[in-house]
Amino acid sequence: MTPAGYVDALVVEGEALARAAEGDLSARVPSCPAWDAAALVAHTGGVHRHKQAVLQRGSLDAPPRDLPWTRAPAGADALLGWYREGLATLAETLAAADPATPVWSWTSDRTVGFWRRRMAQETLVHRWDAEAAVGDPARLPGELAADGVDEWLRVWLADDPDATYAGPAGTAHLHRTDGPGEWLVDLRAWPPAVTDGHAKADAAVRGSAEDLLLVLWGRRPLSTVEVLGDARVVAALLAAPDL
Repeated sequence: MTPAGYVDALVVEGEALARAAEGDLSARVPSCPAWDAAALVAHTGGVHRHKQAVLQRGSLDAPPRDLPWTRAPAGADALLGWYREGLATLAETLAAADPATPVWSWTSDRTVGFWRRRMAQETLVHRWDAEAAVGDPARLPGELAADGVDEWLRVWLADDPDATYAGPAGTAHLHRTDGPGEWLVDLRAWPPAVTDGHAKADAAVRGSAEDLLLVLWGRRPLSTVEVLGDARVVAALLAAPDL
């Protein structure tokens, strides 16, 4: 994925989320049982606006507790207008900034580029959530979904200070079956080492980029993908990040 590609994906996936939700804002979201579609829109719009505030602040320091989380307005038209306005503003800010510009994040990657990727991936998964609430979700773009697998492994697993691994020491190999993408996760030390490429491992997980990503994010059951070898390693891997 290119830096511009992330911004394009944010816009496309963000608008698809709004279109899905506006059909029935009262629809329950199966993948987020506590939410209806309105709550999903409010959450995603709040994330967009909060990260806009992080970018505007432009500091490498941890954001203060009073960094605003904007409350979503009531009423369908007001909510969707507020969401779309925040989406457009965030996309414009990300597009205008140099990806290498320093800015706070909770990871070792403290650049605007991190937030381009993170906001595209956040919005992609929640678009799927919104569409699942009202019907059959459209397929996730393969390249973007594969990038999401990479982000989950390298950021949410290997670069998350709150992640812990309670499973057996071992290795896991994730293999995308519908295009390029293979990852070896070495869980014999913590944080785990994540490398690209094919290798023998104690456990292997095979599936499309979409299935791999949605399994990692708990949107589809592990049975969606093919698991070979020590399934205990895979189960513990999925449970490790503090999501």
